[in-house]
Amino acid sequence: MLNRYLLYAISALILIIIISCFIPRIYNVPVFKARSSTRYWDLSTGSKIGYTVLKGDELADNSTIIYLHGGPGGVITDDVIQFLQPLSQLGFDVYLYDQIGSGHSERLLNISEYSVKRHVADLEAIVEQIGSEKVILIAHSWGCLLAIQYLQQHPEKVEKLILSGPGPMLPVNFDLMKMVPPDSLNLMPSATSNAVANQRARNFRTRFVTWIAEVFNIKLASDYEMDAYYTWLNKHLAKSTVCIPMDSIVVKSGLGYYSHVKTVQSFRQVEDRKFLLKDVAVPTLLVRGQCDNQKWGFTQEYLNLLPASKLEIIEGTGHDLLKGKMEVYYKHIVNFLNKG
Repeated sequence: MLNRYLLYAISALILIIIISCFIPRIYNVPVFKARSSTRYWDLSTGSKIGYTVLKGDELADNSTIIYLHGGPGGVITDDVIQFLQPLSQLGFDVYLYDQIGSGHSERLLNISEYSVKRHVADLEAIVEQIGSEKVILIAHSWGCLLAIQYLQQHPEKVEKLILSGPGPMLPVNFDLMKMVPPDSLNLMPSATSNAVANQRARNFRTRFVTWIAEVFNIKLASDYEMDAYYTWLNKHLAKSTVCIPMDSIVVKSGLGYYSHVKTVQSFRQVEDRKFLLKDVAVPTLLVRGQCDNQKWGFTQEYLNLLPASKLEIIEGTGHDLLKGKMEVYYKHIVNFLNKG
């Protein structure tokens, strides 16, 4: 009799797991609404990319600015557009685009095509499409990794770099996570971590869908469902991007989950060409929040490898620089751009 009940219990558990893995889930997140001002590029790479352009004075002789959002799988938000809008009034053309697989940009049927290599190729095609002799790259988080990959291949195309809350250079040197920052910098740890957020948000289905995507390059769940999940996950992750976590964090929709998963998976395939940076004298501004959740050692690597780099730390601010002292962040950007 005991064996029979045990068999029933095991069968019920297996059934629950199967249901959890295969039944689509609904997440209480905002529906993504397309921005009416969005324009589109059909790139030579095959990517259809949605972008916003903030046009500067045609008489100004300034290089074009391209903004690279975080993620991978992030999205250009209205907040970022409003933050960078004043740069167009200073005579800069500013382009902000959703990377392939997120926001207004196309979702790929073959998810194996999401990779660091694809993102770099898209950026190359965008610079070509714009037709600017040189560009200024303003990047955040993962966008900094993308900017460095582009710089390694096209240093002659980059006039300046502004790297905000930079993540680790690729390939990742995990030993740098152990590096302790100098006391003089007065850095503080973030109040919570991404690991805690992932633990709270994940479920059987998302783990299974992610495994299938990573191993077999198959979308077991729709982009709609997984993008909504990524927005839900980001609501938890966002608590580690500020100095003091808030219960009511407003998270924007439009994130791209498969782009995130497969691009991160491709990090291991990136060839180590960091040595090339020693000979690249592109002026670089690194901006980091006092309680940024990115390890200090990763920031130190940028300072070590980029000979023309400088660091600014913003007190009372975390990884999300727009939720901290935004006016200080903007002032650093303008001062850096105005220098010859």
